[in-house]
Amino acid sequence: KKGKKTHINIVVIGHVDSGKSTTTGHLIYKCDGINKRTIEKFEKEAAKMGKGSFKYAWVLDKLKAERTSQADCAVLIVAAGVGEFEAGISKNGQTREHALLAYTLGVKQLIVGVNKMDSTEPPYSQKRYEEIVKEVSTYIKKIGYNLDTIAFDVYKIGGTGTVPVGRVETGVLTPGVVVTFAPVNVTTEVKSIEMHHEALSEALPGDNVGFNVKNVPVKDVHRGNVAGNSKNDPPMEAAGFTAQVIILNHPGQISAGYAPVLDCHTAHIACKFAELKEKIDRHSGKKLEDGPKFLKSGDAAIVDMVPGKPMCVESVSDYPPLSHFAVCDMRQTVAVGVIKAMDKKAAGAGKVTKSAQKAQKAK
Repeated sequence: KKGKKTHINIVVIGHVDSGKSTTTGHLIYKCDGINKRTIEKFEKEAAKMGKGSFKYAWVLDKLKAERTSQADCAVLIVAAGVGEFEAGISKNGQTREHALLAYTLGVKQLIVGVNKMDSTEPPYSQKRYEEIVKEVSTYIKKIGYNLDTIAFDVYKIGGTGTVPVGRVETGVLTPGVVVTFAPVNVTTEVKSIEMHHEALSEALPGDNVGFNVKNVPVKDVHRGNVAGNSKNDPPMEAAGFTAQVIILNHPGQISAGYAPVLDCHTAHIACKFAELKEKIDRHSGKKLEDGPKFLKSGDAAIVDMVPGKPMCVESVSDYPPLSHFAVCDMRQTVAVGVIKAMDKKAAGAGKVTKSAQKAQKAK
């Protein structure tokens, strides 16, 4: 039955051209996520552009579904073709980096898809398949094989007020609760909650839901905001935070003052490496050096960071899903990290809506 299926978030990872988009597109099609007519329309367009076998990848390009989400489960696609698998798993390939990234960002479950078995020699070679399984297994075991959040935007439904959409990370969300959004510091009442167009009496961790809030203009709530109970440790803006980072892939040296973009839960904000406190052993966590002058690929370090714009993050010991981040620069992931401590910015008087005041009086 429609209401009984478990909803999970999946992120599909793997080396360039391993077949991520085609596989995902086919999966969406198999799950009736895209109707036949849409597929046929894309098939015609794809043929025109000489993208014959790319019809499913094409659907995804068109539907803008190729956004990295933070997930319950990762599907790692590896291509089995001669030379293809080797390129993906090599030191410069993305197979290893993506698997490490998924693990560092908190993905508990991993499914590996061995793709393009028709291009092995001979085609559909059992020996080749077993060789790939062995090599990938060895690598993912080494990593230690927890992405716990997803990027959503806010949309407005005529007449119902503002409906922020997001994922419950911890605790339970129920209608009637008064929530505070950080870092914007807006407090309002949750009028109703819906998932897949059905009203819910409560939303639990992992649920992707829309919730209706009154008297809050859409412009007040942005992607990357965090909503929490206004009475119980409400979320607050971070003035700065201390993080443990691992540099995965940076061509040069990173020194204090470096200001790349951080992707943390659904926030996408430039943050400055204000101080490099210590270099540590990436496996044991032991201190190797105090106040290093710079960091390079492969280094792990404890760093003080300052967000360039208001941002809400939490330490891994308080709220793990809001503590993992990826560092993006030059169109790639240059580092991953986890927040060990954060300084809360003293909150001024925020905006409290009429519906929140009413709800608070009623209690």
